[in-house]
Amino acid sequence: MPLIDMPLSELQTYGGISPRPVDFDDYWERALAEMRSVEPAVELIESDFKHPAVDCFDLYYTGVRNARIHAKYLRPKAAPAPHPAVVLLHGYAQNSGDWSEKLAFASMGYSVVAMDCRGQGGLSEDPGGVKGTTHHGHIIRGLDDEPGHLLFRHIFLDAAQLAGIVMGMPEVDPDRVGVTGWSQGGGLTLACAALEPRLKKAAPVYPFLCDYRRVWEMDLAKDAYRELSNYFRNHDPRHEREDEIFAKLGYIDVQFLAPRISAEVLLGVGLMDTVCPPSTQFAAYNKITAPKRTVVYPDFAHERLPDMHDLIVGFMADL
Repeated sequence: MPLIDMPLSELQTYGGISPRPVDFDDYWERALAEMRSVEPAVELIESDFKHPAVDCFDLYYTGVRNARIHAKYLRPKAAPAPHPAVVLLHGYAQNSGDWSEKLAFASMGYSVVAMDCRGQGGLSEDPGGVKGTTHHGHIIRGLDDEPGHLLFRHIFLDAAQLAGIVMGMPEVDPDRVGVTGWSQGGGLTLACAALEPRLKKAAPVYPFLCDYRRVWEMDLAKDAYRELSNYFRNHDPRHEREDEIFAKLGYIDVQFLAPRISAEVLLGVGLMDTVCPPSTQFAAYNKITAPKRTVVYPDFAHERLPDMHDLIVGFMADL
Protein backbone atom coordinates (compact mmCIF):
# COMPACT_ATOMS: atom_id res chain seq x y z
CA MET A 1 0.00 0.00 0.00
CA PRO A 2 1.36 3.48 -0.83
CA LEU A 3 2.21 5.74 2.09
CA ILE A 4 2.22 9.52 2.48
CA ASP A 5 3.07 9.24 6.19
CA MET A 6 4.22 6.60 8.68
CA PRO A 7 3.00 2.99 8.62
CA LEU A 8 -0.03 2.43 10.83
CA SER A 9 2.04 0.55 13.40
CA GLU A 10 4.23 3.65 13.87
CA LEU A 11 1.28 6.03 13.84
CA GLN A 12 -0.18 4.14 16.78
CA THR A 13 2.80 5.08 18.97
CA TYR A 14 3.76 8.46 17.49
CA GLY A 15 4.04 11.19 20.13
CA GLY A 16 4.33 14.39 18.10
CA ILE A 17 7.27 16.75 17.60
CA SER A 18 5.81 20.21 18.24
CA PRO A 19 6.93 21.83 21.50
CA ARG A 20 4.55 22.03 24.46
CA PRO A 21 4.66 25.42 26.25
CA VAL A 22 5.88 25.07 29.84
CA ASP A 23 2.90 27.07 31.14
CA PHE A 24 0.35 25.31 28.94
CA ASP A 25 -1.91 24.15 31.78
CA ASP A 26 -1.89 27.56 33.47
CA TYR A 27 -2.64 29.20 30.12
CA TRP A 28 -5.80 27.15 29.66
CA GLU A 29 -6.92 27.52 33.26
CA ARG A 30 -6.72 31.30 32.81
CA ALA A 31 -8.61 30.99 29.54
CA LEU A 32 -11.37 28.94 31.14
CA ALA A 33 -11.62 31.42 33.99
CA GLU A 34 -12.13 34.20 31.44
CA MET A 35 -14.80 32.15 29.66
CA ARG A 36 -16.68 31.49 32.91
CA SER A 37 -16.63 35.19 33.76
CA VAL A 38 -18.54 36.09 30.58
CA GLU A 39 -22.29 36.64 30.80
CA PRO A 40 -23.44 34.73 27.69
CA ALA A 41 -26.77 36.56 27.29
CA VAL A 42 -28.27 33.61 25.41
CA GLU A 43 -30.95 34.51 22.89
CA LEU A 44 -33.19 32.08 20.98
CA ILE A 45 -34.91 33.36 17.86
CA GLU A 46 -37.38 31.17 16.01
CA SER A 47 -35.93 30.20 12.64
CA ASP A 48 -37.52 30.68 9.24
CA PHE A 49 -36.83 26.97 8.67
CA LYS A 50 -39.86 24.96 9.77
CA HIS A 51 -40.22 21.25 10.44
CA PRO A 52 -43.29 19.46 11.76
CA ALA A 53 -41.35 17.43 14.33
CA VAL A 54 -38.58 19.83 15.33
CA ASP A 55 -38.47 23.37 16.76
CA CYS A 56 -35.63 25.32 15.13
CA PHE A 57 -33.94 28.39 16.57
CA ASP A 58 -31.09 30.74 15.81
CA LEU A 59 -29.14 30.75 19.07
CA TYR A 60 -26.87 33.68 19.93
CA TYR A 61 -24.52 34.05 22.89
CA THR A 62 -21.60 36.25 23.90
CA GLY A 63 -18.20 34.60 23.94
CA VAL A 64 -14.83 35.82 25.18
CA ARG A 65 -13.64 39.23 24.00
CA ASN A 66 -17.27 40.24 23.48
CA ALA A 67 -17.89 38.31 20.27
CA ARG A 68 -21.51 37.48 19.54
CA ILE A 69 -21.57 33.82 18.47
CA HIS A 70 -24.31 32.20 16.39
CA ALA A 71 -25.44 28.58 16.34
CA LYS A 72 -28.36 26.62 14.95
CA TYR A 73 -30.41 24.89 17.65
CA LEU A 74 -32.88 22.11 16.90
CA ARG A 75 -35.16 20.72 19.60
CA PRO A 76 -37.38 17.69 18.88
CA LYS A 77 -41.00 18.43 19.76
CA ALA A 78 -41.98 14.97 20.99
CA ALA A 79 -38.83 14.00 22.89
CA PRO A 80 -39.22 13.64 26.64
CA ALA A 81 -37.20 15.98 28.81
CA PRO A 82 -34.48 15.67 29.74
CA HIS A 83 -33.01 14.10 26.59
CA PRO A 84 -29.56 13.81 24.97
CA ALA A 85 -27.91 16.45 22.79
CA VAL A 86 -25.14 16.60 20.20
CA VAL A 87 -22.83 19.55 19.43
CA LEU A 88 -21.76 19.85 15.76
CA LEU A 89 -18.61 21.72 14.72
CA HIS A 90 -17.75 22.61 11.12
CA GLY A 91 -14.72 22.64 8.81
CA TYR A 92 -12.30 25.53 8.35
CA ALA A 93 -13.75 28.73 6.87
CA GLN A 94 -17.15 27.06 6.44
CA ASN A 95 -20.33 27.41 8.52
CA SER A 96 -22.87 25.44 10.50
CA GLY A 97 -24.53 24.07 7.37
CA ASP A 98 -28.15 23.42 6.48
CA TRP A 99 -30.87 22.81 9.03
CA SER A 100 -31.91 19.60 7.30
CA GLU A 101 -28.46 18.09 7.80
CA LYS A 102 -29.12 17.91 11.54
CA LEU A 103 -32.37 15.97 11.36
CA ALA A 104 -30.80 12.52 11.79
CA PHE A 105 -29.95 13.31 15.41
CA ALA A 106 -33.19 15.23 15.97
CA SER A 107 -35.15 12.19 14.71
CA MET A 108 -33.49 10.17 17.49
CA GLY A 109 -34.99 12.52 20.06
CA TYR A 110 -31.77 14.52 20.53
CA SER A 111 -31.42 18.28 20.64
CA VAL A 112 -28.76 19.45 18.20
CA VAL A 113 -26.63 22.58 18.20
CA ALA A 114 -24.27 23.60 15.38
CA MET A 115 -21.87 26.49 15.95
CA ASP A 116 -20.66 29.05 13.42
CA CYS A 117 -16.97 29.61 14.21
CA ARG A 118 -16.26 33.25 14.82
CA GLY A 119 -15.13 35.17 11.75
CA GLN A 120 -15.50 32.29 9.29
CA GLY A 121 -18.31 31.45 6.87
CA GLY A 122 -21.29 31.85 9.17
CA LEU A 123 -22.92 34.55 11.28
CA SER A 124 -20.58 34.66 14.30
CA GLU A 125 -18.59 37.82 14.86
CA ASP A 126 -14.84 38.27 15.01
CA PRO A 127 -14.66 41.66 16.74
CA GLY A 128 -10.89 42.06 16.36
CA GLY A 129 -11.09 45.72 15.48
CA VAL A 130 -13.92 45.31 12.97
CA LYS A 131 -17.19 43.40 13.08
CA GLY A 132 -17.81 40.82 10.42
CA THR A 133 -15.77 38.02 8.93
CA THR A 134 -12.04 37.42 8.67
CA HIS A 135 -12.72 34.04 7.02
CA HIS A 136 -9.17 32.60 7.01
CA GLY A 137 -5.71 33.03 8.53
CA HIS A 138 -6.94 32.05 11.95
CA ILE A 139 -3.99 29.84 12.91
CA ILE A 140 -1.60 32.77 12.67
CA ARG A 141 -4.08 35.37 13.96
CA GLY A 142 -2.49 36.78 17.11
CA LEU A 143 0.87 35.08 16.55
CA ASP A 144 2.72 38.39 16.80
CA ASP A 145 0.93 39.31 20.03
CA GLU A 146 0.98 37.68 23.44
CA PRO A 147 -0.46 34.12 23.47
CA GLY A 148 -3.71 35.15 25.13
CA HIS A 149 -4.75 36.84 21.87
CA LEU A 150 -4.46 33.77 19.62
CA LEU A 151 -7.74 33.54 17.75
CA PHE A 152 -8.06 29.76 17.98
CA ARG A 153 -7.88 30.11 21.76
CA HIS A 154 -11.13 32.03 21.53
CA ILE A 155 -12.70 29.56 19.08
CA PHE A 156 -11.82 26.60 21.34
CA LEU A 157 -13.50 28.45 24.22
CA ASP A 158 -16.56 29.25 22.08
CA ALA A 159 -17.09 25.53 21.46
CA ALA A 160 -16.69 24.62 25.14
CA GLN A 161 -18.95 27.47 26.21
CA LEU A 162 -21.66 26.38 23.75
CA ALA A 163 -21.52 22.81 25.05
CA GLY A 164 -22.06 24.17 28.55
CA ILE A 165 -24.96 26.35 27.40
CA VAL A 166 -26.67 23.34 25.81
CA MET A 167 -26.11 21.29 28.98
CA GLY A 168 -27.95 24.03 30.85
CA MET A 169 -31.05 23.85 28.63
CA PRO A 170 -34.00 22.52 30.70
CA GLU A 171 -34.82 19.95 28.01
CA VAL A 172 -31.27 18.53 27.87
CA ASP A 173 -29.73 15.92 30.15
CA PRO A 174 -26.24 17.31 30.87
CA ASP A 175 -24.94 13.78 31.44
CA ARG A 176 -25.84 12.71 27.89
CA VAL A 177 -24.17 15.16 25.51
CA GLY A 178 -21.77 14.36 22.67
CA VAL A 179 -19.71 16.39 20.19
CA THR A 180 -18.57 15.69 16.64
CA GLY A 181 -16.99 17.36 13.60
CA TRP A 182 -14.73 16.84 10.62
CA SER A 183 -11.34 18.51 9.88
CA GLN A 184 -11.41 21.84 11.77
CA GLY A 185 -14.55 20.45 13.35
CA GLY A 186 -12.55 17.38 14.38
CA GLY A 187 -9.88 19.47 16.05
CA LEU A 188 -12.56 21.54 17.76
CA THR A 189 -14.30 18.33 18.85
CA LEU A 190 -11.17 17.28 20.73
CA ALA A 191 -10.62 20.78 22.16
CA CYS A 192 -14.27 21.02 23.22
CA ALA A 193 -14.16 17.62 24.96
CA ALA A 194 -10.94 18.64 26.72
CA LEU A 195 -12.30 21.98 27.96
CA GLU A 196 -15.81 20.73 28.83
CA PRO A 197 -15.11 17.49 30.76
CA ARG A 198 -18.80 16.66 31.23
CA LEU A 199 -19.12 15.64 27.57
CA LYS A 200 -19.69 11.90 27.30
CA LYS A 201 -18.81 11.16 23.65
CA ALA A 202 -16.55 12.79 21.08
CA ALA A 203 -16.30 11.75 17.43
CA PRO A 204 -13.58 13.69 15.57
CA VAL A 205 -12.87 12.92 11.91
CA TYR A 206 -9.41 13.74 10.53
CA PRO A 207 -8.83 16.52 13.11
CA PHE A 208 -7.06 19.72 12.10
CA LEU A 209 -4.92 21.89 14.42
CA CYS A 210 -2.50 19.20 15.66
CA ASP A 211 1.32 18.98 15.65
CA TYR A 212 2.09 22.03 13.50
CA ARG A 213 5.80 21.35 13.27
CA ARG A 214 5.14 17.89 11.82
CA VAL A 215 2.97 19.50 9.11
CA TRP A 216 5.82 21.86 8.32
CA GLU A 217 8.50 19.16 8.21
CA MET A 218 6.36 17.02 5.87
CA ASP A 219 6.19 20.02 3.48
CA LEU A 220 2.40 20.01 3.82
CA ALA A 221 1.96 23.62 4.95
CA LYS A 222 -0.53 24.11 2.13
CA ASP A 223 -4.28 23.77 1.75
CA ALA A 224 -5.71 24.31 5.27
CA TYR A 225 -2.22 24.92 6.70
CA ARG A 226 -1.05 27.28 3.93
CA GLU A 227 -1.00 30.25 6.27
CA LEU A 228 1.98 28.71 8.12
CA SER A 229 4.00 28.88 4.90
CA ASN A 230 2.70 32.35 4.13
CA TYR A 231 3.65 33.53 7.61
CA PHE A 232 7.25 32.34 7.33
CA ARG A 233 7.67 33.66 3.79
CA ASN A 234 6.37 37.09 4.72
CA HIS A 235 7.42 37.56 8.35
CA ASP A 236 10.37 35.25 9.01
CA PRO A 237 11.87 34.28 5.64
CA ARG A 238 15.16 33.01 7.17
CA HIS A 239 13.37 31.13 10.00
CA GLU A 240 15.27 33.06 12.64
CA ARG A 241 12.19 32.86 14.91
CA GLU A 242 11.14 29.31 14.00
CA ASP A 243 11.47 27.89 17.51
CA GLU A 244 9.61 30.85 19.00
CA ILE A 245 6.79 30.56 16.48
CA PHE A 246 6.23 26.84 16.94
CA ALA A 247 6.41 27.26 20.71
CA LYS A 248 3.64 29.87 20.60
CA LEU A 249 1.53 27.68 18.29
CA GLY A 250 1.81 25.03 21.00
CA TYR A 251 -0.84 26.88 23.03
CA ILE A 252 -3.42 26.07 20.33
CA ASP A 253 -2.11 22.59 19.47
CA VAL A 254 -4.92 20.15 20.21
CA GLN A 255 -2.51 17.31 21.02
CA PHE A 256 -1.64 19.03 24.30
CA LEU A 257 -5.29 19.38 25.30
CA ALA A 258 -6.02 15.74 24.50
CA PRO A 259 -4.92 14.30 27.89
CA ARG A 260 -7.73 16.29 29.53
CA ILE A 261 -10.44 14.41 27.61
CA SER A 262 -12.67 12.13 29.66
CA ALA A 263 -15.28 11.48 26.95
CA GLU A 264 -15.31 8.23 24.99
CA VAL A 265 -13.65 8.94 21.62
CA LEU A 266 -14.22 7.59 18.12
CA LEU A 267 -11.61 8.82 15.59
CA GLY A 268 -12.07 8.54 11.82
CA VAL A 269 -8.84 8.82 9.81
CA GLY A 270 -7.80 8.39 6.18
CA LEU A 271 -4.20 7.23 5.81
CA MET A 272 -3.75 9.11 2.50
CA ASP A 273 -4.69 12.47 4.01
CA THR A 274 -2.29 15.19 2.87
CA VAL A 275 -4.37 18.04 4.33
CA CYS A 276 -4.28 16.87 7.95
CA PRO A 277 -1.54 14.23 7.90
CA PRO A 278 -2.38 11.05 9.85
CA SER A 279 0.65 11.42 12.12
CA THR A 280 -0.59 14.82 13.33
CA GLN A 281 -3.96 13.28 14.15
CA PHE A 282 -2.36 10.38 16.02
CA ALA A 283 -0.15 12.82 17.96
CA ALA A 284 -3.38 13.96 19.62
CA TYR A 285 -5.20 10.62 19.68
CA ASN A 286 -2.31 8.79 21.34
CA LYS A 287 -2.41 11.23 24.27
CA ILE A 288 -6.05 10.44 25.07
CA THR A 289 -6.36 8.22 28.13
CA ALA A 290 -10.18 7.87 28.01
CA PRO A 291 -11.81 4.91 26.21
CA LYS A 292 -11.15 5.31 22.49
CA ARG A 293 -11.02 3.56 19.14
CA THR A 294 -10.18 4.40 15.53
CA VAL A 295 -11.90 3.76 12.23
CA VAL A 296 -9.12 3.60 9.63
CA TYR A 297 -9.56 4.13 5.86
CA PRO A 298 -6.24 3.08 4.26
CA ASP A 299 -7.00 4.36 0.73
CA PHE A 300 -8.81 7.58 1.61
CA ALA A 301 -7.60 11.15 1.94
CA HIS A 302 -9.28 14.33 3.25
CA GLU A 303 -12.61 13.47 1.70
CA ARG A 304 -15.89 11.68 2.31
CA LEU A 305 -15.24 8.52 4.32
CA PRO A 306 -17.88 5.89 3.43
CA ASP A 307 -20.24 5.02 6.28
CA MET A 308 -18.46 7.35 8.71
CA HIS A 309 -21.53 9.52 9.27
CA ASP A 310 -23.55 6.37 9.98
CA LEU A 311 -20.91 5.12 12.39
CA ILE A 312 -21.00 8.42 14.26
CA VAL A 313 -24.80 8.29 14.55
CA GLY A 314 -24.48 4.74 15.88
CA PHE A 315 -21.75 5.81 18.29
CA MET A 316 -23.99 8.56 19.68
CA ALA A 317 -27.09 6.33 19.75
CA ASP A 318 -26.56 5.04 23.29
CA LEU A 319 -26.31 8.49 24.84
